[in-house]
Amino acid sequence: MHKERNVARSAFWGLLSTIAVALIPAAALAQGAPAGARIAWVDLQTVLKQSPEYAVAESTFKKEMDGMQKEVEKLQQQFDSTLNEYNKQAVVLSPSAKQSKETQLRNLQQTLQQRASDFQSRAQQREQELIGPIERRVQGIIEGLRAERNLSIIFDVSAQGSNIIAADKSLDLTATVMQRLKAPSQ
Repeated sequence: MHKERNVARSAFWGLLSTIAVALIPAAALAQGAPAGARIAWVDLQTVLKQSPEYAVAESTFKKEMDGMQKEVEKLQQQFDSTLNEYNKQAVVLSPSAKQSKETQLRNLQQTLQQRASDFQSRAQQREQELIGPIERRVQGIIEGLRAERNLSIIFDVSAQGSNIIAADKSLDLTATVMQRLKAPSQ
């Protein structure tokens, strides 16, 4: 679930980065801005994972999801057990008993699929509830640095497809963002 969300977020930011890189020179020329647009980069994943609140959010998420995961696993075991029992007895069951077992299996499978889907939805929602405030705070810090340093754009080098293969290390704002994130809120 983290991976799916990270892949989607990475794809979005990668696409946005690619578009921004293509548009910066054109936008700078069109607005009469200097040709050397000011840029910087940050490793957003490192910042998020090292923020003080992230470990707490991750621990809370894991505890809450473990119970739901166990429930889904228990249903999966019940379904597998019922299916194995059916497969062993199928040849000797009467047509009505066979139909009854197949109905039971379909109902179990539907319940399992529904619970797995509910678990997935709940996990995504809860992850957003826990990580969303951290992401918004980090985004605020990054935007503040962008304005403070008069930067045109800040790239996320942790995003898949960021297309940044080399960069001047002095443009890295990761440590500054982490420092401000760990500082007491004003």
